Amino acid sequence: MDSQGRGSLPRGRHHLTREQVCASQRTRLLHGMTDAVGEKGYARTSVADVLKRAHVSRETFYEHFADKHACFISAYQMAADRIGVLVHEALVAGDAPLMQRFERALVAYLGELSLDAATARTFLLEVYAAGPSVAALRYGAQHRFAETIAGLLLEDERFRTHPDPHLAGRMLVGGVASLVTGKVAMGEHAALPGLCAPILAHIRAVLDA
Repeated sequence: MDSQGRGSLPRGRHHLTREQVCASQRTRLLHGMTDAVGEKGYARTSVADVLKRAHVSRETFYEHFADKHACFISAYQMAADRIGVLVHEALVAGDAPLMQRFERALVAYLGELSLDAATARTFLLEVYAAGPSVAALRYGAQHRFAETIAGLLLEDERFRTHPDPHLAGRMLVGGVASLVTGKVAMGEHAALPGLCAPILAHIRAVLDA
């Protein structure tokens, strides 16, 4: 998805404040980075590629970010925060049974990544090409998600019988991440929602074992 139009300023004269203009520019740069990296990969993406998609000047870019790496970190964090909020809202909405809440969270996660190939590749693959500091952000996000899922599953007494429920939660999240990453690497991001049913079936089988 091209970043053109996402957060663009209105043509001609406008009455936006300086803060609103800066926020629009920053958002377009983050989307531009995500789109460029999703298409070309982190290593081959240049600041010029981002500028082309964001429709801002090089001077404006450096008013917001020190370099390409700093912009990428912010773009990754934007995607991680958005997905994290979707998953959290699905988990805490209402007082539905455990597996129903987990299913809602899984559907939200897979559905969001299936909508945009660039975001999926940036979030799951190219994050590791940007160096250890960004990979650490990815690990941190995955760890928080694992702890959340483990806390949810601990509501089920069958899960609490595991020798180390938190390790089991991390293994579950790691397994899901591996399946999802494989689909994205093969260019099959649109098929991600199809993983929901077999993942849920596996978890139910583990709990019933």
